[in-house]
Amino acid sequence: MKFKFNINISPREVLTNLLRQLLIPSIGILCFLGMWAFVAGSIHTSLGKFPGPAKVWEQTESLYQEYLDERSKEAAFNERQDKRIAERLAEDPHASVEHRQYTGAPTFIAQIGTSLITVMTGFILASLIAIPLGIMIGLSQALYQAFNPLIQLFKPVSPLAWLPLITMVVSAVYVTDDPAVSKSFLNSMLTVLLCCLWPTIINTAVGVNGVSKDLNNVSRVLRLGAITHIAKIVLPSAVPMIFTGLRLSLGIAWMVLIAAEMLAQNPGLGKFVWDQFQNGSSDSLGRIMVAVLVIGFIGFLLDRGMLFMQRHFSWDKTATIR
Repeated sequence: MKFKFNINISPREVLTNLLRQLLIPSIGILCFLGMWAFVAGSIHTSLGKFPGPAKVWEQTESLYQEYLDERSKEAAFNERQDKRIAERLAEDPHASVEHRQYTGAPTFIAQIGTSLITVMTGFILASLIAIPLGIMIGLSQALYQAFNPLIQLFKPVSPLAWLPLITMVVSAVYVTDDPAVSKSFLNSMLTVLLCCLWPTIINTAVGVNGVSKDLNNVSRVLRLGAITHIAKIVLPSAVPMIFTGLRLSLGIAWMVLIAAEMLAQNPGLGKFVWDQFQNGSSDSLGRIMVAVLVIGFIGFLLDRGMLFMQRHFSWDKTATIR
């Protein structure tokens, strides 16, 4: 294995890059924490002082401890259940036994997992619809003229407007005594799907429509079929714009999900925030602030993950956070 070192980089440039990437962001974060602590101490609400960084950290530890306690209760419940089932089968090997799921209160960390599953399901399904549709719109002027008014009509619609309609439709259509998927999950997921379709459709269509004329001419000269033309010419050229649409859609999906969970009281981080607001205890503000920071951090990680995928799959390696 050979290692290559760029000996043309001076120590001063190395130090400058280090300061830019580590020290300056750290200073910004410390300034934010200082301003937060100062302002929080001067804000008094009906539930007490607005939580500062120390109070938020205290509630973070408390929420994590609640998660550990709930896991211990679940393990003890399953252990007692397994013991009873074993005793019953020892008495009667042909006895009918039933394994029951633990139904304790959902913890903060469990609701993070619920929100992530919901948002990724809605986002993936939306992408599977939006990318092929965007390709067809980008390739056909007639389809563009047909779909563009609809896209412009539905793109600005708030998720809060879609949610009641989706809830009623799901309740009317999804009628079963033993649902494999809960209605609350479907309500949130479909709301996310409808609201994050549009950026991917638009950017995909723009990317496909912007394929170089030279490449299209090469495709005609080689007499490539429609599928081969899309696979070899259109998609590689449009990938940067497609990923731009996906990044925008994923950010919108995450914001929409929190609002939908909060309004419809579906399980997830949005419901956690609303429950804490309604709870009205002295710890509620601190816990809401923990949720706000976690929501922001998860949104950041989702965007970084999509950016990493874009740099990996796209020929354009210059994609940045801007």
